[in-house]
Amino acid sequence: MIQIVVAGALISGTALLVAQRLRPPELAGLWELPGGKVSEGEAEPDALVRELREELGVDVIVGDRLGADVPIGESLILRAYVVTHTGGVLHPHDHRALRWVDANELEMLDWVPADRAWLPELAKRLGA
Repeated sequence: MIQIVVAGALISGTALLVAQRLRPPELAGLWELPGGKVSEGEAEPDALVRELREELGVDVIVGDRLGADVPIGESLILRAYVVTHTGGVLHPHDHRALRWVDANELEMLDWVPADRAWLPELAKRLGA
């Protein structure tokens, strides 16, 4: 069975919010677009709203898809969406740190490998 994992690209002006992983050990310290797994019977946008509320303490509206699906192994598909912050105060509940970056900083970050696939699209959206 394929598990969908959704990630949110929270963009404010020309800045993107990135989150530093706390776990698992092999990914700890790497940067990613925050998100999480879609539960059975849950719509992807609903899952992303839930995950970002849990992980970051914010409410969002889910917009357009970002880039293509990114397969991880044989059972996970990673899918990103552009999200708009509508309420709440950002806090790293489930991450080591949060950071705003611009297009010039994207390539400098030590990304979770799967999220690197979206860097060209993110750079475009940030006005690079």
